Amino acid sequence: MGTFRGTQWQHMMRKATRQILVVAGIAWFSLPGAMASTASVAPADHIVLVVLEGIKSSSIQSGATPTLAKLAREGAVTWSATSISPPLTVSAMASLLTGLPVDKHRVTAEWETYDFARSFMRSPTIFDYMDLAEGMDTGVFLMDERFYQLVRPEIYVDSQVCGYTKPQCTPETVAVYIRDFLKKVTSQGGYGFRLFGVPNLLLTHFPTAARIGQKYGWDSPKYSAALTSIDNAIDQIMKNYEEVGVLDRTMFIVTGLHSGPLNPLIKKVKKGETVALDPTVPLIAWGTNVKKHHAISHPVTLLDTGATIMYALGLETHTEWDSHAVEEIFQAIPERRSTDNELQKTY
Repeated sequence: MGTFRGTQWQHMMRKATRQILVVAGIAWFSLPGAMASTASVAPADHIVLVVLEGIKSSSIQSGATPTLAKLAREGAVTWSATSISPPLTVSAMASLLTGLPVDKHRVTAEWETYDFARSFMRSPTIFDYMDLAEGMDTGVFLMDERFYQLVRPEIYVDSQVCGYTKPQCTPETVAVYIRDFLKKVTSQGGYGFRLFGVPNLLLTHFPTAARIGQKYGWDSPKYSAALTSIDNAIDQIMKNYEEVGVLDRTMFIVTGLHSGPLNPLIKKVKKGETVALDPTVPLIAWGTNVKKHHAISHPVTLLDTGATIMYALGLETHTEWDSHAVEEIFQAIPERRSTDNELQKTY
């Protein structure tokens, strides 16, 4: 009798426990955002990567760049991402493109001086991995001739460079180039471009603020005008993507190579003078599948940029990158695109 009652009691307890677990599970799945870690959505079709130089997070937060401030306010942002140290321009861009530190991609300080006889960077870039994984294409618009040796000429990369040798080239000029490029590659024939559609990744680089700040002063009217010029160009690029009908399938990522002088008391750099640069840069994400009004809580480095782009596009590759995707910026996990080009896992 005692045994029966004990068994009956255990059965009732197990049944009650199951009911509690079921109710708790239903309640958990009913919570807002509870499925964010397991749900998946179609990945972004296009990424626009905007790379800045010489713009501090405080300039964006103060309203000096309304378009950038809007992207930060509406999307996901951290004001304390870190570049490489020291954040030399060419080395930092190499780290952004390869996901590697300087000691691995070997684009050292000597690359800051352009040498026509120098070979292209050896380490594979985000462009190479995108093509390998899914045959995806890239458009590159640069304002620094030194970056030419970081972007190898490939059939899946279309690049245009206008920089120091073309003083008439401004951020607004670059935005016009991008507008013409998008119109032509979305029309029949391509007009001599290597691509025949809106590229999966478009990278544009705006170093104007750094150049003006060094030459005329970081508190000068010309520096303020440079900020306005860059902000207007970014706004125009967004309009360009809207004009070709893909803005709603595009994700924007904005980051920087450095934020100007590390010492805020330095207002102008004398000719020939070298100053320490601030490696703290913003990272802003906006658009397709990006959380709204989200403050990024985890540490972010410049090296994470490429991995985040691959993740946003739904791509998986086996790389030597010393970086990780900033997964917390996404509303849901992008569906994985898989191809026969990826290395197969063995168990």
